[in-house]
Amino acid sequence: MKFEIAVLPGDGVGPEVIAEAIKVLRAVEDKSGYSFHLYEGLIGGVAIDAQGTALSEETLNMCKQCDAVLLGAVGGYKWDDHGAKVRPEDGLLALRKALGLFANLRPVKVFPMLVDSTNFKPEIVKGVDLMVVRELTGGLYFGQPKKQWSTPEGRHAVDTMAYSEAEIERIMMVGFELASGRRKKLTSVDKANVLETSRLWRKIATEVSADYPDVELQHMLVDACAMRFIQRPADLDVLVTENMFGDILTDEASMLAGSMGMLPSASLAGIPGGKTFGMYEPIHGSAPARAGQNLANPIATILSVAMMLRYSFELETDAMVVENAILNVLEDNYRTYDIMSEGKTRVGTREMGELIAQKIKA
Repeated sequence: MKFEIAVLPGDGVGPEVIAEAIKVLRAVEDKSGYSFHLYEGLIGGVAIDAQGTALSEETLNMCKQCDAVLLGAVGGYKWDDHGAKVRPEDGLLALRKALGLFANLRPVKVFPMLVDSTNFKPEIVKGVDLMVVRELTGGLYFGQPKKQWSTPEGRHAVDTMAYSEAEIERIMMVGFELASGRRKKLTSVDKANVLETSRLWRKIATEVSADYPDVELQHMLVDACAMRFIQRPADLDVLVTENMFGDILTDEASMLAGSMGMLPSASLAGIPGGKTFGMYEPIHGSAPARAGQNLANPIATILSVAMMLRYSFELETDAMVVENAILNVLEDNYRTYDIMSEGKTRVGTREMGELIAQKIKA
């Protein structure tokens, strides 16, 4: 069986963590007999430098012709100019929109051996296993009007949060489908005490829940949800939230797992179930200060590969092999700098990737 994957390493530590993800893919290939054909393209800052745009038509077309996209990270100091006409992040937003990647899945799972490696008391993070479903192509990041202007009274700016019934309904269906296969608890996150879009969000969440009578629906304001992540995160199962809320909450939630270097993500173009086109990437950024130093934790990217095997290729067994390999390496007490603790063995990006690949081959 052959699978075609568009690989977009991007900027900063992106190429380094992607290299380790490819090692793991090749290990799965050797063990399973499946064939992964990789096609590499440019995105972000490196694309601006080489092609004058953060996402070229050539790269976009390549992605459209593949079964899935594996992405590293975009951005960096070199392109950090808020006045620039083209920014690295433009490529990522354009790719999500063009590929119809409306559902972003961000699992937050605390590995048992890392319970003592977070900023939280062990009893708070023990047993945390939740999934945040973030709407990815609507809300403040895409709503119009979006502009800055000047008047005699001073400078002004506006961003628009907009959602349609269809957009909310489909992201809710993703959440309910996932909750049906987990602990059957769904938390819909909004700001319905202030925002009209959130009031519509809450209404439609309630309507969709009627089709999933076995799933318990809970509504929660976004600020209350942020507190719940710190107070009792293990109570949460599946959360569904709009674009900006999800962006902020998942960065907060990454600390439950000890590091952003531990959190993968999948951005899907359809409801999970069957082979679904998706883009897979770690939630961390390009970390330019650590680029080229063999420091970055590749586990989030490798876990993203496992999600790709599961959601886009329907290779559940192979996805579990990858996840178990990571678990085994952590059980052997190997750690990258961001999850390091006393008595463990510190390794770099390349060494961690190699250790995981060897576990898969074994």
